[in-house]
Amino acid sequence: QVQLVESGGGLVQAGGSLRLSCAASGRTFMSYHMGWFRQAPGKEREFVAAISSGGGSTSYADSVKGRFTISKNNAKNTVYLQMNSLKPEDTAVYYCATRRAPWRYDVSLGDDYDYWGQGTQVTVSS
Repeated sequence: QVQLVESGGGLVQAGGSLRLSCAASGRTFMSYHMGWFRQAPGKEREFVAAISSGGGSTSYADSVKGRFTISKNNAKNTVYLQMNSLKPEDTAVYYCATRRAPWRYDVSLGDDYDYWGQGTQVTVSS
């Protein structure tokens, strides 16, 4: 069993930055690939970014590429999402999740993730 707790969300103006954190319980965090997803009101959940267990590989949705950076600190059992140049369309609840499927498969599929956090709200005003 893994528990994930996100933090760092809030209200920010367009063009601003936020850093989300996701703290995980358990001693096997370093073995997990991790992902960030988001869901805006009235929309389906969408993939944002993912990172391999050791941090050596990352993947991003086209909509955030060049603006968001995912990172992982295994010593602190924490994964981060640095979000820069935020846009109103980035407004959503952001979730982190552990990935059970091997990294070589499509990392954007939510069904391949098992444990999820409760989410943190990000609101970007125009």
